[in-house]
Amino acid sequence: MDNIALIESFGDFKDEKGISKIDLMAIIEDSLKTLLRKRFDSDDHFDVIVNPDKGDFQIFLNKTIVEDEMSEDDDLEIELSEAKKIDPTFEVGEDFTMEIPVAQLGRRNILTLKQILATKLQEHNNAMLYEQFRDKIGEIVIGEIHHIRHKHVILLDDEGNEFILPKENQIPSDFFKKGENIRAIVETVDFKGSKPQIIISRTAPKFLEKLLELEIPEIQDGTIMLKKVVRIPGEKAKIAVDAYDDRIDPVGACVGVKGSRIHGVVRELRNENIDVIQWSKNPEILVKRALGNVTINKIDINEDSSYALVYTPVEEISKVIGKQGQNIRLASWLTGYEIDVYRESSEDDDVELREFNDDIEQWILDEFRKVGLTTAKSVLDKDTESLLNMVDLEEETIEDVKRILREEFED
Repeated sequence: MDNIALIESFGDFKDEKGISKIDLMAIIEDSLKTLLRKRFDSDDHFDVIVNPDKGDFQIFLNKTIVEDEMSEDDDLEIELSEAKKIDPTFEVGEDFTMEIPVAQLGRRNILTLKQILATKLQEHNNAMLYEQFRDKIGEIVIGEIHHIRHKHVILLDDEGNEFILPKENQIPSDFFKKGENIRAIVETVDFKGSKPQIIISRTAPKFLEKLLELEIPEIQDGTIMLKKVVRIPGEKAKIAVDAYDDRIDPVGACVGVKGSRIHGVVRELRNENIDVIQWSKNPEILVKRALGNVTINKIDINEDSSYALVYTPVEEISKVIGKQGQNIRLASWLTGYEIDVYRESSEDDDVELREFNDDIEQWILDEFRKVGLTTAKSVLDKDTESLLNMVDLEEETIEDVKRILREEFED
């Protein structure tokens, strides 16, 4: 088998891998040197010349000329008399270069060469695949469901590249069928052994960001900015948006007429509820918007500790907290503030002092009633010093009464 025939036999690899001729030649050179190291323990005495234009290569062995009968390694040394048959001017100690025909390597070594080449081509393909998808981390890919397993789903794209969608990266309500096309983002690309493993995700906030970019041109062209995206996959998400131009309504642009723009994203996320709010640099406004359509009477912000205390009527508590605490948790993530809620009781929530006659002696209750303090709240709203000036009671007695009222009334 001559050189050209050998290279032509590698054409199947070239077509299969889509590798350029120059890359193929580089791999052939590397494969030849690998074979030479296997055959001769070293490739230091060999030169490999690959000509990509002609599709040819040559192997040259550099030997050292030694005195007759002084050769200790016929692979690396040549006796003077043999060298002079080629060129009478040769002298001891000079280099003698001879071309090694491929056929001289032997059929077994040629087969080994082809195996080495196949391995090098696979390594090259894996490296190219790694680089290709490492640059796509955070980008959406589309794959067809190929295998459904207990802990993950395997997908293939149009080029046959394999993606792995672990169970924890699936939306809880995801239900897949073999042959179905789904979208996800590339989360990580790492080598598992010698092969790149591409992990994708449908639960990452970045997936929602990319879906919004696809559905809303103003986000894609930068007219509208996505300031923050948080989500509880399959349940609820909150998005803060802003616009460079004050004349643009960023929330309206994202939602669309009757929710037309956001609907496609909601459907892709298995009916995940999405709240879109307008970003604000004012933390109090941002916290209020993040909590949604609820009644808030006051917000105390501590910027040093990133803490927000929200005062809201009793009847609004469940709305502020949301199902399983989702609303207040997402609002905290979105704003970057730890949000607590304080229940503000109305007058209707107050309790008459007479309701406490089982825990507080009657004569003590009478003392409070004498000065017009007839409800629990009326007593608790006053400090101890004020009460000492109003009622004929010891300080210890007043503190005991206030403790009982707190425990029984506030709880």
